[in-house]
Amino acid sequence: MKRGYINFIIGAVVLLNLSVTSCSDVLDETPRSIYEPSAFKTEEGVMGGLTSMYAHLRYIYGQAYYYNACQTGTDEATYAQSADGNFKDHDLSGVGTLTASTSRSDVLWGTAFSNINTASGIIENAEVVGTISDALIAEARFFRAFDYFLLVQTFGGVPLDLGAGIMEFNTSTSRTSVRNTVPEVYTIGIFPDLIKAVENLPEAGRVTGGVTKTAARLFLAKAYLTYAWWLENPNNISTYPECDRVDPDGHDASWYFQQAYDIAVEAIDNPGTFGLQETFYDVNLAQNDRNNEILLYADHTEDSEYYNGGSLSYGSGSAPDNFAVWMMTWNYTNIRSSVDETWTDLKSSVQREAAQAYGRPWTRMCPTIGVIENTFADKANDSRYDGTFVTSYRANWPKGGVDNDYLYNANNMIVYPGDAILTFLDEEPATTIDYSNSVYKSNIGAGVLPGRSDYVISPRGISRLTYPGLWKLGCYRTDNGNGLGQPNAASTRPFNIAKFSELYFVAAEAAVKGASTQEGKTAVDLINIIRARAGKWRWDNNGNSEKVEDRSADMIAATPSVITIDYILAERSREYYGEGYRWFDLVRTQTWADLAGLYEICGSGLGDHTPVSYSRTIEDYHYLRPIPQGQLDALEMTEQEKYDYQNPGYRDL
Repeated sequence: MKRGYINFIIGAVVLLNLSVTSCSDVLDETPRSIYEPSAFKTEEGVMGGLTSMYAHLRYIYGQAYYYNACQTGTDEATYAQSADGNFKDHDLSGVGTLTASTSRSDVLWGTAFSNINTASGIIENAEVVGTISDALIAEARFFRAFDYFLLVQTFGGVPLDLGAGIMEFNTSTSRTSVRNTVPEVYTIGIFPDLIKAVENLPEAGRVTGGVTKTAARLFLAKAYLTYAWWLENPNNISTYPECDRVDPDGHDASWYFQQAYDIAVEAIDNPGTFGLQETFYDVNLAQNDRNNEILLYADHTEDSEYYNGGSLSYGSGSAPDNFAVWMMTWNYTNIRSSVDETWTDLKSSVQREAAQAYGRPWTRMCPTIGVIENTFADKANDSRYDGTFVTSYRANWPKGGVDNDYLYNANNMIVYPGDAILTFLDEEPATTIDYSNSVYKSNIGAGVLPGRSDYVISPRGISRLTYPGLWKLGCYRTDNGNGLGQPNAASTRPFNIAKFSELYFVAAEAAVKGASTQEGKTAVDLINIIRARAGKWRWDNNGNSEKVEDRSADMIAATPSVITIDYILAERSREYYGEGYRWFDLVRTQTWADLAGLYEICGSGLGDHTPVSYSRTIEDYHYLRPIPQGQLDALEMTEQEKYDYQNPGYRDL
């Protein structure tokens, strides 16, 4: 795929594809070509600007190259067999170099600043309009703070003045820029807006998917937590622009950890319309999308190309499509089974389908062996492995027009539609897997075990070519009929951004960092609520059968009596694996190099099942992403000023 760079000029007014909202339950997106700055002086313009803020999420979340920047190079993911530089550069394992021109955090930079300026226009002009409620203004404040929070975590200090003054709406092109410090961004650009959002947003969204008081509390608590870590700076990681790690309001890290805990607990105690789903499986089940655990998502739909933000029949491979899950989907469509025992007539037994376990394969990213063996070590009690990955690839050939009643598979045994054709095993088997091509005729390099009709690959055999898929983000359509549907289209599911469950993690992490806790809400208490839920099964996803079991007691019994940050991070990975959280988690806690510096994976060759250890070079400066080259090129500043504008470590690359 050809990629482009965002030549975003800070302060330029770009207000495309805005729309207005009606009094219905959903966003009513009416096409607009462009809004001039004066549009914000009308009620229609303000409402259109608000709707555009929800639409802007689609240009960040589900955008696969930005998704890669949040995952690849962490302990959750590495590059896969078909990866190009977009992915290899982020792995930091010697196969590429992360520079101002190659970092895919450029996706965030341009999208966020355009939206920030839109938000400022709404906030500034709402009083002039006179009919805009405080609750509506609070939506704009939420999104302005939301974008600044993403930016400061990613790049360090960023500009608060887009050309018209600090936090002011800019209506003219500005080709110069000054970056504010991290404390200034938090205390001027994030905390005040989120505090106002908590005060004025409703408990129930104004529209389906609309931001609420609970969502604002979550992001305020996360911002307090992240800033507290920044102030503490346990591993002495440098920041930029250079400044003392001193809070301008005179508070220390402990004060902010306490605030994070208090706000998160307040949200848990006052959930409004939100809460935890009964099982982990239900949180990410496509048929249960937009459930009450999801606080914020970038929405899509299969009902209308316009409302979806992209084609319903093909994927463009660019925003606003939701195509992130393609990257962690290997080419399972290469699997072949035989019409007869001679293996002279082969059929595609697992065909590309618009179903949650399948979808479009790109083979750009894959989990490491450590994810399968260590992060998800407990696969018997903990439902989260089964509710995260596709480990059983099942026959669906009739949907693709293959008429055979049965086919021959591993060990020349007969398989029927719905049977497992390939299984990624939960653990290393007692019997050695036979990966010999002369025995089993697998064309994808899988192996066989005696008496099994499915091909198998063990945890230590996953490779950059073949690995468990990411079920939780998988595509899903209700309009497939009896066929394969539209598997080449981007996902029409919403991309989840924030979940109610994270409030428990934020409060627990703050407690581990010393926050005083309430009775019944210690770090252990909070984590055990999440772990107990993970022990509740109602469906064996990869066994494709009902499984009503409650392993909550076993999960709680296995929780350590003393919770550490490493344990919090391990639990976060089990809960949010592959959802785009991980790079931020490791950077916040300054554990990236420790937890992701080494990983194991087998190679890219067919039938390669020999684990190899890889090391990553994660320097202190990598804890910030580079300012995108397109931004630097657009600035009319001296070369020295541009040099100084860039984050150290990326200036000479």
